[in-house]
Amino acid sequence: MDTTGALDEALQRLHDYGPERNGWLSNHGPMAVEALVRNGHAATVHRWLDYYRDKLEDLPRGTDPITEDGWRHAWGDPRRIGDWTAYFVRQTADRPWREVLVQWWPRLLPGIAAGATHPVIRVGHAVRTLLDDDHDHDHDHDHGNAPRTAELAHGLAYWAARSLPTPGVAAPGGTVGPDRALDGIPLIADQDGGFRDGLAQLTATPGWTAATAALRPAATPEESRDVLAELVRAATHRYATHGHFSPIMLVHAATAPNAVLRTLPALPPALWAPSLNAAWAASAAVTALYSPATPASASELPNAPTGSVADAAQEVFARAAEHGDEHVVKFADTALDVAATTGSTGSTGALVAAVRACELIDPVLRSRGN
Repeated sequence: MDTTGALDEALQRLHDYGPERNGWLSNHGPMAVEALVRNGHAATVHRWLDYYRDKLEDLPRGTDPITEDGWRHAWGDPRRIGDWTAYFVRQTADRPWREVLVQWWPRLLPGIAAGATHPVIRVGHAVRTLLDDDHDHDHDHDHGNAPRTAELAHGLAYWAARSLPTPGVAAPGGTVGPDRALDGIPLIADQDGGFRDGLAQLTATPGWTAATAALRPAATPEESRDVLAELVRAATHRYATHGHFSPIMLVHAATAPNAVLRTLPALPPALWAPSLNAAWAASAAVTALYSPATPASASELPNAPTGSVADAAQEVFARAAEHGDEHVVKFADTALDVAATTGSTGSTGALVAAVRACELIDPVLRSRGN
């Protein structure tokens, strides 16, 4: 929990801005500041925001209020971002946030590719803070902290306005784990287009549907959670050897499923299997669009910091915070999640991947002399 108030102050600042800029580039501010605060860098948040706010655009005004009976007419319409935001702000103000999330989560899951997966990542960061808030203040049926419930509303709104299905995905029905399943994803023929263009090419990519079916299915909610955690771990580790082709975009193969994993505790177990399937679709799509034909060799990879897992993780995130790029910060945050759940023998791969991201992506704060 943040005892400095920095997170709530930062979220309040950010809620004056829209979820996108320069067309449909995403506003990463809420996700990055949550990761910075959570990992002990609250003192840097406002300085980081002072740099980042120059990229942002005002929140679009609403034009036509969304209603319970008419929401389908606004589904997937980015021109209605202002309307969706106003709708979800009202919903989370009037009802417990868990109730709103559980109602809308199954509606949103099929469009998890929305905004190149940024909406679901934003929702995952928001839910994590709300779960912390519930745990520490014992108000599971309360509406929670206002800036944090508002952040959930903004994330849900962004997702609804940009809903985008992933074509040609088969439900898991194979025998392999996430690491081998990711390795089996075929690359699209033309990797020069944008995310939406790439998605449109997936169904014409030989072997795409069969490759998505190769992942082993989960028989119980607990297995769904465990396979999802394996997926996050596999995608995080894989970045170290495959991130060089598209260093920024490939991070989402790990951060998107991790956002879903973070959300599971707020969802009924019946929604865990469809959550796994959607997360797999998102991770597989990002892998197909942004992986290189040839992975990097072991000799090209950096070393992780030495010392205990906790000390090494702290050092890695400190490097990410100093680096300043929002993707590096978010990916390091996911890498620390993986390291924390794999113990001393399995944490190295995740931390190496985070250090690799610091190398492959241009720094922003250091380059500004900050």
